[in-house]
Amino acid sequence: MTLLRRAIDSAAATLAEAGIDSARWDAEELAAHVTGTERGRLTLLESPGEDFLDRYRDVVAARSRRVPLQHLTGTAAFGPVSLHVGPGVFVPRPETEALLAWVTAQPLPARPVIVDLCTGSGALAVALAHEYPAARIVAIDVSASALGYARRNAAGTAVELVQADVAEPGLLAELDGGVDAVVANPPYVPDAAVVETEVAQHDPRRAVFGGPDGMAVIAPVVELAARWLRPGGVFAVEHDDTTAARTVEMVTGAGCFDDVEARLDLTGRPRFVTARKKGGTK
Repeated sequence: MTLLRRAIDSAAATLAEAGIDSARWDAEELAAHVTGTERGRLTLLESPGEDFLDRYRDVVAARSRRVPLQHLTGTAAFGPVSLHVGPGVFVPRPETEALLAWVTAQPLPARPVIVDLCTGSGALAVALAHEYPAARIVAIDVSASALGYARRNAAGTAVELVQADVAEPGLLAELDGGVDAVVANPPYVPDAAVVETEVAQHDPRRAVFGGPDGMAVIAPVVELAARWLRPGGVFAVEHDDTTAARTVEMVTGAGCFDDVEARLDLTGRPRFVTARKKGGTK
């Protein structure tokens, strides 16, 4: 057994003891990060380098303290893109890729106008820019720290970043009636909910919790979508898995949407609601 394999086996055991479900995966991802290679190419390495063991022990120890894997590697995969992440920004989750897949399956114009609310690291905006390179994409977040990551992730794209609160009256009125798609992954976890240690200690609280029932930010998001979307424009908003019915009710209650539907994420849980602005062709 090689030095590298023994180190990974030991790390996986350490992480499993720390209660990390993805212990083997994380151990291999950290080994790939420290050696400067890809996880799938670890078996091709002849030697991990002289200082590998010391550096590897340090990152494994940090992960066992429940520092997020993505903070240690500095990146997070999301759909077709790899994003820079770290302290001060919400780490995008695979569950949101179901929302991304739904939006990209819609018949949008060749040069659509898309708005990503509560963009965080820019995950949805940058992934959509990859899918629609000719699009105008506006990404909005209230956090200067988050937008710092989003700016780095959006480099080389035409994504426009705006620092603003989605509850700001009259926000970007120039977009009224002219947007083809509005997407949002807002803070939506109810304030009293118990969350994983990685979330509680490392994700920005303002990016996670959405008021007593988790709906505080979803409400202004729905209002903005109702105002900005053109007839026939599409809307998708993520929500807590306990608030699908409330979100459907809120979107329906706006009075301007058709085809309001609750949808499941990749794990089969209710995760986002989609709708279409009345008046356009499907």
